[in-house]
Amino acid sequence: MYLEKITKVTGKSVFVPGDDIDTDRIIPARFMKCVTFSELGQYFFYDVRCNEDGSLKEHPLNEKRFSNAKILLSGNNFGCGSSREHAPQALFRAGFRAVIAEGYAEIFFGNSTQLGIPCISAKKEDIARIALAIEQNPDLDCTIDLQKMQVHFGDQKVGFSIREGARQGLISGRWDPIADLQANADLIDQVAAKLPYVSGY
Repeated sequence: MYLEKITKVTGKSVFVPGDDIDTDRIIPARFMKCVTFSELGQYFFYDVRCNEDGSLKEHPLNEKRFSNAKILLSGNNFGCGSSREHAPQALFRAGFRAVIAEGYAEIFFGNSTQLGIPCISAKKEDIARIALAIEQNPDLDCTIDLQKMQVHFGDQKVGFSIREGARQGLISGRWDPIADLQANADLIDQVAAKLPYVSGY
């Protein structure tokens, strides 16, 4: 049994500008001392959102008009730096279900895909168009259509790219390799039984 097929992601968006936003900015290292990932959402972008006393800074993620956003817009090389899987986990726990950026760090992209978070790549000017549209209307829903390879927002649309392997995994519900292994447990047992170094004969 496979996971949910992710063909579209629809919701409000928020633009967090900047290139080379690294994983330490996404989730500071001191918050990684946890047994589970469940509480990481509150520390998402903590040091750029909060002062030392915990009071809020001016930041798009703190603006009420962008609350409950499901899609994060950003610049190039998003998720660079260390390979910590806590970064996409914090993104997910903060309520985000997709990212639109110019490009991504390799490991961040893979870890996000395995959580069912599409990380799509769009041109800088197209991201700017979406950012302008949501600035003018924060309640505007954006829809990422992984089958048509388009982002729809209001009466506008732009194209995007994503690695075909990741796209196929998402739209077929096979984005988590562990779930894929579990779904094929019987087949794995059959193959293992034919291997002398596993079966013992």
